[in-house]
Amino acid sequence: MKNNKVIQGVLTLTILTVLTACSSQDNENKEAVDGGTQSSMPTMESSNSQTESKTESMEGMQHDDLSEIPVGLQEAENSEYEIGDQVTLLTDHMPGMKGATATIVGAFDTTAYEITFQPTNSDELVENHKWVVQEELAGTKDQEKPLEPGTEIIVEAKHMAGMEGASATIDSSEDTTVYMIDYEPTSGGETVTNHKWFTEDELSKE
Repeated sequence: MKNNKVIQGVLTLTILTVLTACSSQDNENKEAVDGGTQSSMPTMESSNSQTESKTESMEGMQHDDLSEIPVGLQEAENSEYEIGDQVTLLTDHMPGMKGATATIVGAFDTTAYEITFQPTNSDELVENHKWVVQEELAGTKDQEKPLEPGTEIIVEAKHMAGMEGASATIDSSEDTTVYMIDYEPTSGGETVTNHKWFTEDELSKE
C-alpha cells in the first residue's frame, strides 16, 4: 500500500514536469511567431512607400514634359483668344477632340508647320501631322523665313512617342498664333492638359 502511494507520487511529479515543459515551449513558439510577424510589417510598408514615390515621380515627369515651352518661343501680344478663355475645338487631331470644350493656357506667335515624319520607334510613316512650331525644329531657331515645303529637318518636339529626333519633311507652313490648351475629351476620360498646338481657325467661342 505504501509502495502504491510512492508510485502515484512519482507519476504525479512526472506529469506536472511534462505539462510545465510543454507550456513553456508553447509560449516560446508563440513569441517567435509574433516576433516574426511584427518584423515583417516594416518591410511591407517600405515597399508600398517606394511604389507610391515611384508613381508620383513618373507623374511629375509626364507633367513637366507636357508643359515644357520650346526655347525662344514668344508669347503672343494680340491673340484672338486669351489665357483662361473657354473655346470649342473644331478639329480632330486625335479621337475625342472635335467638339470638346477647352481652356486656353498659352498663346504664342510663331511659324507652325505641318510635317510628315518617320517615328524613331516605328516603321510606320506619320503623314500631315499638325502642328510643330519652328522652335521645335533642329537648326531653325534663327530662321527668318518659313521653311519651304519639301525641306528635310529633324524634329525636337516631344508631343508623342517617337517624335523627338525623328526625320521629317515640311508639308506646309503658316505664320500664326498657336495655342496650348486643356480640354475634356468627348470620348470621356481625364482632362488632357497643356496640349500643343492649335491655330486660331481650329478654335471657336461659339
